[in-house]
This record gives sequence, C-alpha cells and structure tokens, in this order.
Amino acid sequence: MGRTKYEPPVPGRTFTIMSNEDREKGKKSCWPELSIGGSGVHVKKIAPEIFSYKQLTAIHFQDNKIERIPPEIVQLPLLQYLNFDNNRISVIPDEICDMVELRFLSFKNNKLSAIPQEIGRLFQLTTFNLEGNVGLPMDIISATKSGLSGFLQFMLERLNFTATHPPQRPWVTLHSPQRNVPTALFTVMNYNVLSDSYCNRQVYGYCPSWALHWDYRKKGILEEIRHYSADIICLQEVEFKQYADFFRAELQKDGYNGMHFSKSRAQIAATNMEAEKVDGCAIFWRDNKFSLVEQTNIDFRKIAVGSSKLGVDNMINRVQTKDNIGVCLLLETKEAVWDVNNLPKGESVKKHVVVTNTHITWDPEYSDVKLIQTIMLMNEIDSFVEQRLGPGSKPPLIICGDFNSLPESGVCEFLTKGRIAANHKEFKECDYSKVLEYFSSGSKLDKQATHPYQLRSAYSMDHMPFTNYT
Repeated sequence: MGRTKYEPPVPGRTFTIMSNEDREKGKKSCWPELSIGGSGVHVKKIAPEIFSYKQLTAIHFQDNKIERIPPEIVQLPLLQYLNFDNNRISVIPDEICDMVELRFLSFKNNKLSAIPQEIGRLFQLTTFNLEGNVGLPMDIISATKSGLSGFLQFMLERLNFTATHPPQRPWVTLHSPQRNVPTALFTVMNYNVLSDSYCNRQVYGYCPSWALHWDYRKKGILEEIRHYSADIICLQEVEFKQYADFFRAELQKDGYNGMHFSKSRAQIAATNMEAEKVDGCAIFWRDNKFSLVEQTNIDFRKIAVGSSKLGVDNMINRVQTKDNIGVCLLLETKEAVWDVNNLPKGESVKKHVVVTNTHITWDPEYSDVKLIQTIMLMNEIDSFVEQRLGPGSKPPLIICGDFNSLPESGVCEFLTKGRIAANHKEFKECDYSKVLEYFSSGSKLDKQATHPYQLRSAYSMDHMPFTNYT
C-alpha cells in the first residue's frame, strides 16, 4: 500500500572511513541510517544498544530471523524508514504506533496474525506493506485493498477512545486591578474554533472521522466556552451558518449578544449556501454588562485595492490575494461591569471600550502580508475611534485574534512597540515604504509604520510556553 511519493533510502550505500587527521581534529561522525545483517549473517535479536542512536532516520532489518521487536524502538523519535521484510515477527508492538514520523513501514513475509488498531495514527505513512502474512484476519486483508489512506482510516475508526476532560488551566495573574479607583472588571476569551471546511482527514489524518465531524466538535467547543463564562468572547474561523444556527442561538440563552463578519470571498460566492460556509470572525458580549454603540468591518483585501494609487506592485500581487478580515466594536459599559464597591462617583457608568477581533493570513511564506494586514488593522481601528469619538480619543482597546505569528515576530513587535521599519526582515526585501507611511496612524516617521496605542500582551512569556506547528 502506498500514496504520496516518498523516496526511501537505498541499502548498499557508499561510505567513507574517517581519517586519523579528522579524528585528531575532533570531527564527529553522524550516520542517520543503519543496516542490520547481510553477507550471510542472520540476526535473531535486536540489540538494545541500537536504541541509543537517537540520530537514526532509517533502519534496514530485512532478511534476518528476528522474532520480536522490542518496545524500546520508540526511543528513536526521528525514524522515518523501518523495514522488517522477510523475518519471523508475529506481533507489532503498540509502541510503533506512537512513531508518527514514520513514512515507510514494511512487514512483508512475516508471521503476523493481527495488526494493532493504533496503526491508524501513523498519518504520515506513504508505504505500509503486509504482503505474505498469511495469518492475518480477512477484514484486515480486505481493508488493505482500499489503499493506504483507506486502510489507515479503517484502523482508526475501530479504535476505542476513552476521552477524559482536559486538566484545568492555571490562571496567571499579570496585573492586579487598582481597587482605589473606579474599576470595570470583566473577562475576555479568544478562541479559534477551526472551521468545518478545514477540518478533514487530509489535514488531520491522525484523527478518526467522527472526531472531526462538526456535530461532535461543537459540543466540546460550547462546553469550553460556557466553562470559562467570559464577558466578551472573540471567535475565529466561525462559518456564518454555524454562527447563525448554533453559536448565536446557544449563547443568547446565556445572556450574550453577538455579531459576525465573513471573509471577503463570501461576497463573490456563487450561492447563498456557499457564502454561509465561508468562515469569519464573531464577537459576543454579555448584554447586562455592555451595549453595542457601533461596529466597523475590516476587509484587508478591499483596503489593499483602495491603496492601488500608491503604485506598489506587492499590494496587488501579494496582499490582495488574501481574503482575511477583522471586525471592530465600540462597546459601552453598564453598571454591572463595575466593581460594586468602587463605582464611578459623580460620573456616568457608561464608558467606551473598543474590542477588535481578527484573523491574519497563515502562510509563513507571506510574512510581509501578515505585517501589512496588522498595520492596516491598527490604522482602521484608529480611524474608527477618531470618527466616532473625535481626534485624539484613546479609549481602552482590546485586540483579540489569530495572528498566526510567533512572539518574536514582526507582527508582535509592531503591536507592542508601536512601530516597524520598512527594512524589517519579514518584509522579505519587498519595498513597502510608501505603504507603511500611508497606513501609519501614529507619528509620521520616514519609511516606518506606527500606531499610537500602548499595547501590552495578555500572555506571560515567563510562564506560558508556546507550541507552534505549521
């Protein structure tokens, strides 16, 4: 069984012997492949010392007399190629099913009588060979005839999952509220719920299809949202139909109001049904704590089209090709949001708060577009605030979103420092100097983009490790 192309290593590779001179200089040898047996030698047992060679990416065990695979093989995390053809193996250890880097796994002509169902988790496999194992059950043999993808899905669907609730997340206090002054106390939640359109086995091959289905996922998502019971909820990758039929209806029961804005491709969809499947950003707020004053929708593609007069080709060739969006709300506080022991004295409890939600382009090859979209976002927020509240107005600003950016990225640098230069490495040698000056909302600096807000991250770099996989 095979699928996408993978070039396995070829046995009988050439090799060189390290010279005495290289050894004296301290040169290190590094060999990622290992062949066991050959030249009339037939190995019966796998020596445990092999598992100390963590650098191995390929091992050739074929044409031996091996009867057992030690479970310690999982200690080789870089293995991509594992060949056990023509041996005497009767059992595949469950531990192999945890070696998710494997691309090639072959057990041709062995004595297998069963296959662990967990083998379906090896979503990167391109070759899996079971030929010549005459003792395998008929359902396994039949499943192999549907191709590798079909076989892995067949095995994955048969897995018995015992899902447990995730552990409670520890809260990290970054700043304590000032209790000696009138204080509005409220919580904010930010959550990318993963659009149903992107949730498929082509992308998430290690998940059974039932776990990817929206009817299953939506229950867990809603449970998570209700558990934290935030006063303001910002969601990304919400399809309009999911918003209208599910999120809005369910959260209204809990006292929320909300709005949604779809990505710009919804405007050119051929049918209403197609438009409803386009994802976007949604914001919900508690009705007893906030009221909506006004909202503005931010369409980065449309803004880029409007800047065509600048004559910057990359705004057409790169920025306009992405349909990311944002949405900005001007909310007004109600009495319920204030600390009851510290209400504003002689002042109205109605104070303005700006809440923004956005989803920036994901592709690492478009780091310049990530930056330009973020710069346009800040410019749109500032224009919206000035138009609604007057020049120089700087109400409290909350920005949520999926920025698809690392903490050390140019996007985070611009947001936290308030400026970014045109020669920043993430502009990829594209000349955006005119664009940066055009969209600057703060001080006008030569070949720089600026914004006037003093933003601080809600995350603590000291306490919260980040995981990133793209």
